[in-house]
Amino acid sequence: MKNLYTQLEQDNVPKTLTLLIQSIVGACTEIATPINHGALSDVLGSLPDHNVQGEVQKKLDVIANNILIESLKKNKQVRAVASEEVEDIILCNSFGKYLICFDPLDGSSNTDVNGSLGTIFSITSASPAQTEVSEEDFFSTGRSIIAAGYVLYGPSLMLALSTGSGTHIYTLDPSNNNFMLTHPNLNIPEDTNEFSFNLSNQFKWPENVQKYIVDLQLGTDGIRKKNFNMRWLGAMVGDMHRILCKGGIFGYPEEKNFKYGKLRLLYEANPIAFLVEQANGLASNGTTSILDTVPSSIHQRIPVFIGSKNEVLLIEKYALGK
Repeated sequence: MKNLYTQLEQDNVPKTLTLLIQSIVGACTEIATPINHGALSDVLGSLPDHNVQGEVQKKLDVIANNILIESLKKNKQVRAVASEEVEDIILCNSFGKYLICFDPLDGSSNTDVNGSLGTIFSITSASPAQTEVSEEDFFSTGRSIIAAGYVLYGPSLMLALSTGSGTHIYTLDPSNNNFMLTHPNLNIPEDTNEFSFNLSNQFKWPENVQKYIVDLQLGTDGIRKKNFNMRWLGAMVGDMHRILCKGGIFGYPEEKNFKYGKLRLLYEANPIAFLVEQANGLASNGTTSILDTVPSSIHQRIPVFIGSKNEVLLIEKYALGK
């Protein structure tokens, strides 16, 4: 069984990028320790402050964010980073080659109930023509991503990663602290009978999305002529991990209170879309590919429909009224 670094070498990943991935994965392994300690340490619960998104911060949000930032600052190849938890970009090393976007702890509302959690990240190249960067340097589409992944803090510590040569899943072997390739070359089934939507918000969504959901719920009695199962873990990483392994569609549409959706383009939608499209799936905002969206803010939000190809194409037809 190959480990992570053997696979990266086989995929001809540059050494500088391999070392950067090593920094991110090492930081995530460190984040796993306080998560695993949970109620045994003073790491659960919320803080009195809100983050830049206006959301209540969990203690583990801050811990994970600090660990990642400190690790990336030490890597000379990192020019700057953008974090979901921080209002502005963070400058690191003037001559670094890479820009990093990350959600330090996806699903942090699950921290107090031992639910699914994860870290999501993407890597793009910094411009070689300048020594300083600004927020606008992060405004390239998801097509410019050279590597993206997530770490799932579950019963096993798992890494999903793509460097543009397919999507692979690795599992941490605690005996030697190596991530071993356990799920190579993922291939998401084109058809599915599973969906991951938070149905408590169903009547806040556009009518075309509501109609799509009703048609799923009608099962064999409706126009779909088959029964569907719903899965919802309250963490994008957890739901998408299942879809990468078994197929399905994940949706977070726009809502009355979130006109442009709730998920962030740079920290959540783009990295997951990159992984999914490298695994034969699709990722859409309802009408066009997420990876073709040009950001206008590092904290931009976007509607998300990601997963099995034919199901994503179908919801685009609903969006167009077909």
